[in-house]
Amino acid sequence: MRVLVADKISPQSLVDLRDLGLNVDYQPELKAEAIADVASDANVIVVRSTKVLAAVIEAAPQLSLIIRAGAGVNTIDLEAASRRGVYVANCPGKNTAAVAELAIGLLIAADRRIVDASLALRDGKWKKKEFGAAHGLNGRALGVLGYGAIGRAVASRARALGMRVVAWSRSLTEEMAAQDHIELAESPRALAAMSDAVTVHLALSDETRHIVDAEFLGALRSDAILINTSRGELVDTAALREAIDEKQLHVGLDVFEDEPAGGDAEFHDVALAELVTGTPHIGASTDEASEAIAAELVRIVQSYIATGRPVNTVNMCRRTSSTHHLVIRHFNHVGVLASVLDLLRGDGINVEEMENTIFEGGQAACCTLSLDRAASEPLLDRIRNSQDILHVVHEAN
Repeated sequence: MRVLVADKISPQSLVDLRDLGLNVDYQPELKAEAIADVASDANVIVVRSTKVLAAVIEAAPQLSLIIRAGAGVNTIDLEAASRRGVYVANCPGKNTAAVAELAIGLLIAADRRIVDASLALRDGKWKKKEFGAAHGLNGRALGVLGYGAIGRAVASRARALGMRVVAWSRSLTEEMAAQDHIELAESPRALAAMSDAVTVHLALSDETRHIVDAEFLGALRSDAILINTSRGELVDTAALREAIDEKQLHVGLDVFEDEPAGGDAEFHDVALAELVTGTPHIGASTDEASEAIAAELVRIVQSYIATGRPVNTVNMCRRTSSTHHLVIRHFNHVGVLASVLDLLRGDGINVEEMENTIFEGGQAACCTLSLDRAASEPLLDRIRNSQDILHVVHEAN
């Protein structure tokens, strides 16, 4: 099995993958457009920030698994992967502490203007009067937009700084908020109006793209702080520029719209960088996070080798079009299931999902099939009449 690694990852993970007997092709400097040229015989592709385009998936007929060595998968063409039956898996939760730490760092840096003060000192200027003016964070309200693992980690750290935390998430309830000693905002806009500072921790989707828009920014208080360590596309950059000018917002960004994909590249939005405290998408870049992601990456590959179904898959169909399920207890003999599938095919019934479990001793098994329509009684009788079939159950979902 050939594994193409098209990004820099932990050296230990390369060792562990090779110890599994895999042919690991390590090309960390590959550009997204060049992956197709070397992926024709790849079974697995591993990336961090490098994009996996539809052209790559189409050019790799043996490709079965794409692993994002991180949490988000917006850099991978999920539609193309699903169309070709290619698993896409990620490493969620392994960079939680790293991203939360940077978010808090940007929050403090934006409030105290640490970067501007440092640059002034390096320029030989002592501006204590100018940089000595700051609100401070103790007692102020931090709005957490998105209350997943990273959002919760940031909230915990903010509370330790003496901040009052307000959060919004589609899944957050009053009971959960009370348990975590935070307040619940009824909408993103309400959260903006309630907050002295906002930190963004949402996955990017069609629903969340530009969720921080002109309306959201307009609801923020003047001189508020905005932090984004998630995805640049969550924030409407044009609206943000106007809000910085009109409301004197303090902004900390680790991510940008249309940011470079590689580790070393030219950054063209210098005008925006001059208005914010910025870092080049390094939220997950700590040794602790790197090693945790490396271990999870290897675990994903191990699960795929052992079972054919990798853990942490993100592009499985949440709900199939099946209407009925067929449960068949049978002797574990060659051809039993093949004959059942032939009978179903003969009646034009498609099997949406199938799982076969072998019992201790290997003599009997139980197979569950999800069908796209009901099987007829004559068909079920033909299945039951086989001497290899022990029991048949057919029910609507």
